[in-house]
Amino acid sequence: MTSEATTVAAIPMHFIGPVKIIGTELNDEIHVPLATFETPLWPSTNRGARATHAAGGIQASILFDHMTRSVVLEAPSGLEAIQVAHTLEEQQATLAALVRTTSRFARLKDWHVQVVGKLLYLRFALTTGDASGHNMVTKAADSLLHWILKNYPRLSYVSVSGNLCCDKKASAVNGLLGRGKYVVAEVVISAAICQKMLRTTPQKIVDLNVKKNLLGSIAAGSIRSANAHFANMLLGLYLATGQDAANIVEGSQGMVHCELQNNDLYFSVTLPNIIVGTVGNGKDLPFVKQNLTAMGCLNEREPGQNSRRLALITGAVVLCGELSLLAAQTNRGELVHSHMVLERQHNAVVHSSLVFEGT
Repeated sequence: MTSEATTVAAIPMHFIGPVKIIGTELNDEIHVPLATFETPLWPSTNRGARATHAAGGIQASILFDHMTRSVVLEAPSGLEAIQVAHTLEEQQATLAALVRTTSRFARLKDWHVQVVGKLLYLRFALTTGDASGHNMVTKAADSLLHWILKNYPRLSYVSVSGNLCCDKKASAVNGLLGRGKYVVAEVVISAAICQKMLRTTPQKIVDLNVKKNLLGSIAAGSIRSANAHFANMLLGLYLATGQDAANIVEGSQGMVHCELQNNDLYFSVTLPNIIVGTVGNGKDLPFVKQNLTAMGCLNEREPGQNSRRLALITGAVVLCGELSLLAAQTNRGELVHSHMVLERQHNAVVHSSLVFEGT
């Protein structure tokens, strides 16, 4: 095969849902595509979708919305690096205007500073319209870097990316400040629905979340993560919608919080780093366009609204898959049995790639 050859990887895909979302920004019932080799993910996430639909739907909201890139420069001393950091605070308007010249959609929101010895790290946060924004923020950061070096000639260039971004790596900074869309999805499910549709009780799910997701993650030394398998749903949706799948590294950082409300179950997922776009690399593939169109993510809206819709859908789907898995794990043997049965059924059938059908 020559280096010029281009092929599309064949990954099985099914739609799950509908997923009912009842937020102030998005109120809709949506069938969602998941592309994965993990066969049980479809029926499991679909079970979560059915249970949350019966409960009235998932409330999904966005706290922060920005993509980040950090630059790193070197000063003659730590004192001088700190002095530059302070004087840059007075240049907010100038830097914001410079960012606007780099793209029709890039807008500088703020920046975060770290000084290590005489190294100056600047983590810029930008809104990027409907693009996930990787290239947009890098281009803007490069222009900002050029301006800073010109106006502070005692500084020297180290890198346009200083790892404080923090791109495709597990970190505390992304969990604290967010990267991409910071999404919270939540639902209240009655004890009756838990018993009928999830074959468990609210109390069992709450107890398991404490002992598995919270204490187990602490024992493992997880970085701002307390979840069972956020990455599974993220990867399935990212592949189906043309996203940079490597972003599940930071995207899978997040927490499950649940508690009893009277006899009902309050269940939520918090994902600080959902990085999705509806334009840009990967979005021109026919199956991606078809999937985004089916979810209403290519409609005529204000810049940024389609990508926010996709992020809210992503958070809701993660909740569905997380809820279903935790429910299964409250029952001894259920997880192993379901995996064995479903994977054997899958292997007995020849699946074509990109199957457009509900499960």
